[in-house]
Amino acid sequence: MTALDDREWRVIRDGSREGAMQMALEEVAARTALEDGVRTVRTYSWEPSTLSLGYRQDADTVDWDFCEREGIDVTRRQTGGGGIYHDRFADISYTIVAPADEVPGDLMDCYELFCDPILEAFDRMSVDAAFASAEQDAIYQPSCYLRDINPAHDIVAPANAGDGANKISGNAQYRQRDVVIQHGSISYGLEPRNHVGVFDADLAESTFTDRVTSVRDVAGIDRDDAVETIAESLRDWCDADESSWRDGELEAARALADRKFGADEWVRDREVLAAGDSPR
Repeated sequence: MTALDDREWRVIRDGSREGAMQMALEEVAARTALEDGVRTVRTYSWEPSTLSLGYRQDADTVDWDFCEREGIDVTRRQTGGGGIYHDRFADISYTIVAPADEVPGDLMDCYELFCDPILEAFDRMSVDAAFASAEQDAIYQPSCYLRDINPAHDIVAPANAGDGANKISGNAQYRQRDVVIQHGSISYGLEPRNHVGVFDADLAESTFTDRVTSVRDVAGIDRDDAVETIAESLRDWCDADESSWRDGELEAARALADRKFGADEWVRDREVLAAGDSPR
């Protein structure tokens, strides 16, 4: 942590929010890091359950009827990769936000630094996890958890099992206004029906369960304990102060969610509405 020593960090143990708001809060946290010098780590959940599309993902890969019928929201991330079904219970998510000039410029080195507290959390939960030691070919490219497994940023369990390991966490980064934002999805439980159902493809549930494992399956711990462990590991990693969102940040995030992450223009076509425009 030498590159981040003596910096001001806050940890936010966020509650459940709709997907558009969760994505908007990341951009707001980036603004806070740049303008106020306050870096953020946080844990969060999704309510309702949400499919987040990768930045360049074709909206035609979504089974929109299934999502509507099951009450699953859809948003689009700033990061690439495939879609991720974030179950309100089975998914635990986190974010790390810091100025770009304080972290390694090399992408792989930055992943290694920012995933350190996540790997530590797995260790504290007695989950034998590590960066994937071997690539695994994609099963279904539009799904993040069924894409090829990449040793650079995919975490699998058990560690050092080669192509016999199952994915337990996906992590991604993007840079905005000289700030690095990393977010990740940690599989607490498995909901294979929805994980495959959100896509417009004929995928068997076993396709998912054969590739993915979860904290609950490996360690059997309570979800609240898992969330607390991840939050504590993030806090200890950067010596963060306990905090919460400021009123102004929440207001800015709501406005951004309305005109970007919650708007069809963004979700389906990657178009950002100008301030004052109404979403269709």
